[in-house]
Amino acid sequence: MLRTLVLLATTSVAIVAGTMDVRAADLGQAVPATPSFAQPVSPLAYNWSGFYAGLNGGYGFGRSRWTDSALGAGSGGFDMNGALLGGQLGYNWQFGSWVLGLETDADWTNLNGSTSGLGAVCLADGNGQCQTQENWFGSTRARVGYAFGRILPYVTGGLGYGDREVTLSSGTASSLNAGWTAGGGVELGLSPNWSAKAEYLHYDLGTTSFFSAASNSSTLNVPIKDNVVRAGINYHW
Repeated sequence: MLRTLVLLATTSVAIVAGTMDVRAADLGQAVPATPSFAQPVSPLAYNWSGFYAGLNGGYGFGRSRWTDSALGAGSGGFDMNGALLGGQLGYNWQFGSWVLGLETDADWTNLNGSTSGLGAVCLADGNGQCQTQENWFGSTRARVGYAFGRILPYVTGGLGYGDREVTLSSGTASSLNAGWTAGGGVELGLSPNWSAKAEYLHYDLGTTSFFSAASNSSTLNVPIKDNVVRAGINYHW
């Protein structure tokens, strides 16, 4: 009888132990692996370094006036505006997110404006009309930008130059002028070799003195200040 009880107890313990092992194994298989979360996607890197060239187009608007120091009179300021189309060439150096560059450009334009009336300047020097026109302008500028991947906002400034043409009572006269320009913009990398940009520039090309029929000397002073809004596309290599 005792032997039977011992046998039954031993068998029960073995069954319980086996059952616990099976459950432990099942639990081990049922515990899911710790999920791995994907790392945040970083902005795509874009290489701004190197040469580029492209085309641009836009619109310009500004102010001019005629003042004859011999007459002691002026036309007052008048508006100028017109379209523009041209191209640019440049080079960028990238240092981390900072981008430094040099760019030169030239644009054809038909910016013009005039005022007419009985003022002494317009009557004496322009046959009743003071008219100023620009046929082209350009610049050579430094650029400083900070890249957010494919997006490059920048500021720019440097030398501005262009022509100035006036219609006098004695005929048309023109001159080449130099001054300064400054502005800013943003450029977007479309692919490794292509980018698009939009920018604003302010030009101050100083004052030019033209021949005055009233004084028979160069006493007619004509200043020009322009604002340019344009968009462009560049090829990088």
